[in-house]
Amino acid sequence: MSAVRTSLGDELRSVVYFTPSAFDILYTRQDLYGSTDDARTAKSQLVEFERTGFAEGPIRTAIARREGGSDIGPYEFTVRFHEDGFVVRVIHGDVGVLFTTDSMDVNGFEDAATAVTGLLDEN
Repeated sequence: MSAVRTSLGDELRSVVYFTPSAFDILYTRQDLYGSTDDARTAKSQLVEFERTGFAEGPIRTAIARREGGSDIGPYEFTVRFHEDGFVVRVIHGDVGVLFTTDSMDVNGFEDAATAVTGLLDEN
């Protein structure tokens, strides 16, 4: 969590670690939810949706590597733009991390995603 916080600062809203079958909220900013149960309820649907990345990432990488493909390299992470913030998904093998932010400059996302990937590599 500290790697994401260092990269994104006070705009960070939440960090969620997830697998295909479970998830754990690592961080939520204090002003967002009244309780841990409220946060879990709010994040459960988002996590369920983002689990599609376990199937999506390998397919995107395979398409990019295919002869005559787009030559853009392997899939790394997803940033979803919303009116007032962002959702970022990083998947590495059978684990993933989601983080949400307020609206901000997007340059910090690559730093945060790279830091998360490095941490997931260690596990």
